Amino acid sequence: MQSGTGAGIGARAPRKEDARHLKGRAQFVGDIKLAGGWEAAFVRSPLAHARITSITKPEGAEGRVFTAADMADLKPIRCESTLPSYKVSDYPALAQGKVRYVGECIAICIAPTRAEAEDLAEAVLVDLDPLPPIPNVQTALAEGAALLHEDWGDNLFLTTRHDGDLAEARAKASVVIEREYETARQAMNPMEGKGVLAHWDHKADQLVVYTSTQVPHLIRTGLSECLALDQSEVRVIAPDVGGGFGYKCVLQPEELSVAWVARKVDRPIRWTEDRREHLTAGANTRQHSYKITAYADDEGRLLGLDADIWVDIGAYSVWPFTACLEAAQAGGNLPGPYDIGAYSCRTYSVATNKPGFTPYRGVARPGVCFAMELTMDAIARAVGRDPLEVRCLNLVQGGAMPYTNITGKYYDSGDYPAAAREAARLIDVPAVRARQKAASAEGRYLGLGFASFTEQSAHGTKVFASWGLPLVPGYEQASVKLTPSGTLEVRSGNHSFGQGLETTIAQVACEWLTTSLDQVKVTMGDTGLTPYSTGAYASRGMVMAGGAVSKAAEELARRVRVHGAHLLQCAPEEVEIREGAVTNGLASASFAEIASAWYLHPDRLPDDVNTAGLEVTEGYKPDIDTGVFTYATHAALVEVDPATGRTEILDYVIFEDCGRRVNPLILDGQSYGGAAQGIGTALFEEALYDASAQPLTSTLADYILPGPAELPHFRLGHAETLSPHTRHGIKGVGEGAAIAPAGAIVNAINDALSPLGVELTQIPATPHRVLSAILDARTAKEASA
Repeated sequence: MQSGTGAGIGARAPRKEDARHLKGRAQFVGDIKLAGGWEAAFVRSPLAHARITSITKPEGAEGRVFTAADMADLKPIRCESTLPSYKVSDYPALAQGKVRYVGECIAICIAPTRAEAEDLAEAVLVDLDPLPPIPNVQTALAEGAALLHEDWGDNLFLTTRHDGDLAEARAKASVVIEREYETARQAMNPMEGKGVLAHWDHKADQLVVYTSTQVPHLIRTGLSECLALDQSEVRVIAPDVGGGFGYKCVLQPEELSVAWVARKVDRPIRWTEDRREHLTAGANTRQHSYKITAYADDEGRLLGLDADIWVDIGAYSVWPFTACLEAAQAGGNLPGPYDIGAYSCRTYSVATNKPGFTPYRGVARPGVCFAMELTMDAIARAVGRDPLEVRCLNLVQGGAMPYTNITGKYYDSGDYPAAAREAARLIDVPAVRARQKAASAEGRYLGLGFASFTEQSAHGTKVFASWGLPLVPGYEQASVKLTPSGTLEVRSGNHSFGQGLETTIAQVACEWLTTSLDQVKVTMGDTGLTPYSTGAYASRGMVMAGGAVSKAAEELARRVRVHGAHLLQCAPEEVEIREGAVTNGLASASFAEIASAWYLHPDRLPDDVNTAGLEVTEGYKPDIDTGVFTYATHAALVEVDPATGRTEILDYVIFEDCGRRVNPLILDGQSYGGAAQGIGTALFEEALYDASAQPLTSTLADYILPGPAELPHFRLGHAETLSPHTRHGIKGVGEGAAIAPAGAIVNAINDALSPLGVELTQIPATPHRVLSAILDARTAKEASA
């Protein structure tokens, strides 16, 4: 790498994309105007489980209302898996025969305006014959339960087993902890909901689909398969995207319907999701149930862990990640950063009458972290030791790295106990305990909680292949070009939807080519303009896209040195790249001069010049593609009001290690945003359903999101242990901060209320649940007196 301009890796550079967002010049799906465009609205099911007996279109609206019967040539979303016991669930764009959740699309209506389309949808008559609803895991698994998919014979998408031998752990354990934990169902709530605009481009002879997605190249594959089009006939463009969090990394049924109708009527058709549609019919996530038995010695060392995990998946598998990603990740990641002697786990992916699961920031790990971290605190209480010391005793030690854990996760580097102790230092445990004692004397309840985790990021080919998915990621590709004017163009099929990737991959290019960020133009998320990428998910952006850009920029820098050396009449090894120029002592050739020679004045170059030119496309994946692991410990100080059940976060510390920090400013923002979402998981967010599987939280007055008044001032600390297997030692960080808050905060609540005998095991820890736990503890104490 060369002498830089301060714009490369490590620079705390403002985000390039913020200029257009702050000035209102960004272009989302809802902003795009195409001549002759119409709007779409959907007729959605009011029942969770019912047979469709008839659909009656308004008179004269046959060419503006379409049902599954009209779309006989449109294939359903079919997500296969090679995992044993996996069951396929065809997910139609519009319901066929029966509906399986409230909000499932039954018909699509089009009109010149959204209001007219919605009026038309209101006039469609749908006759439904109710079937017994399956609102939860217990109902789904009960003997004689109704079936969502009759050909299955039960309501299980998949069961998995990790059969470890716990006999020795049981024999040696002096402490046995048995707990059951529950996590709530959540909705993702990006600022911009789903949106799609499709039209047929007759000049290119292509279906062009603008869609709010994280994975444009994957969506092109899915659309082409379901619409029976060659992929060359489909172009997918992801414009500005207002947040994704995993919600936008799957093929959506609305994308299929809109694309089919646009081609059918030969005019642009657009649909944008409103908040009620998101909260009732959008994909859900996070809902787990755990039954855990932990075996420990009298010091608190964890000898063995036995677990059953149930995940309430909803009605259908999503493409391409299937319904089983969540439970499979839960079973594989429950041990987290801990060195466990023996492990046995069974997972159950259960079908219910709810929207299907979509990967959400952290995929399963917020749930497993919550369960594991509460279990660690329970062990500490049982052996009478400080929870932090019990953690440090059980965490994989720094000297053991690289380390392969009991489920085969390969931890390449880091020091987990050091991170836990740094978090404790930052929150100042002795001062907190003194403060807690003083508060207790005043009748106030303060508590301190910790949570540690690992975040597997940039999962590679071997990981996805082992999950049996229908599509397996491989090499990420990127292009870097020196333009005729001497500026840089970077093209990536990955996408930036709030995480700052547009800026950070430009910084990687600057690391090699030493130009300023304003001299780098980044194009992303357009299958017609960018090299292939499976997209942005699993914190893979900087590891994969950053790695591909790095490889391409390194090769381009080599070519630029060769051309520059010729213009300077010296050998390539005698020059260096500095501040957008090739230099040799006081002599220099600017990028503009080098580009001019290649594009406009080739007479200045030798006859045997390398004809590969000044545009490079490279593919990349890490040397070990089973994923890289960041890690962190969170520490929370809370005060709980036993009269109201309200929890206030007084202090919050995050100490994390994500390898090389490409842009510390963006990294801090990722940590703040992730922790805010994690606090929502811990204290506020819950998608509720009644016994008929009717959603009860259909507005933001019912589904509570944390706001500025509920969030603390986060304090951050960082280590920087480089991965030996990725370019620049980058590990990825996008999901991490959302994983630990529930564990840290509920441990803090339990610490605060320990004098009352309270132990919460369910999230969110709402005031109602806190008060109920206090009442239960009081009742139990009175009964034993």
